Amino acid sequence: MKRYCFAIDLVDDAKLINEYESWHRSCWPEIKTSIRDSGIIEMEIYRTGNRLFMIMDADPNFSLQRKWEMDLSNPKVQEWETLMWKFQQPVPWAKPGEKWVLMDRIFQL
Repeated sequence: MKRYCFAIDLVDDAKLINEYESWHRSCWPEIKTSIRDSGIIEMEIYRTGNRLFMIMDADPNFSLQRKWEMDLSNPKVQEWETLMWKFQQPVPWAKPGEKWVLMDRIFQL
């Protein structure tokens, strides 16, 4: 199994953050299906302040490039991503156009 960790920020507005969390409590079934179909076994998102941290555990054949291509060709995923961008903003060190930024593991016990 492969593990990936990502970060992104939310717009620092309590009302928008609450709405963002509400969307995730009732995530569209098509989004969950697209996540599973890409080879992701488990996904969790955590929040502190306006910073989000996502942990993804994927099967050994998972590819970030393949997931990205699948998402681009899925209209429902694109609709979800457009909706979520209302709430999200890139972390200050994100590259142009980058949303979720892949984190580097610096410690393991």
